[in-house]
Amino acid sequence: MMRTPATSLLRAGLRASRTTTMVPRAAASTHAISNPTLANIEKRWEGMPQTEQAELWMALRDRMKENWAELTVNEKKAAYWIAFGPHGPRAAPAADEGRKVALYTALGIFVSFAAFATMRSFAGPAPGTMNREYQEASNEFLKNQRAEPLTGYSSEGYDGKGMVQSPPKH
Repeated sequence: MMRTPATSLLRAGLRASRTTTMVPRAAASTHAISNPTLANIEKRWEGMPQTEQAELWMALRDRMKENWAELTVNEKKAAYWIAFGPHGPRAAPAADEGRKVALYTALGIFVSFAAFATMRSFAGPAPGTMNREYQEASNEFLKNQRAEPLTGYSSEGYDGKGMVQSPPKH
């Protein structure tokens, strides 16, 4: 094979593409977060601006990507409290929450009863099928049709009420 400057260049390019070089990268935050930043985080967290909360959480998240043995005790406590502490949706309920729930439940029941009573007061008379005679006639019809022959109206020794659900008229 003949060596020319062009083949030498191609061969050198091929060799360069085969070798990969590792560039060491430092983590986003390899130094510990200062103690004053983490001091009393439990009391300060709710009052901190959203951007500052996000920055602190991102810094802690970057630190936790590294070896956890290198985290300081304050960083571990802060990370745990931010992740699982009683703030946001895990905050303790308000002192009067039980009273409010009971009040609104009672109010809902009262409004439901008022709506029921209002509708009932404007309702017409009961339909003609809601008297005892009609329901007893329905039982006889079902027996003649042999409805439910195994356990129902047409079975031997049936002793149930059948279709009768209205009290007798006085």
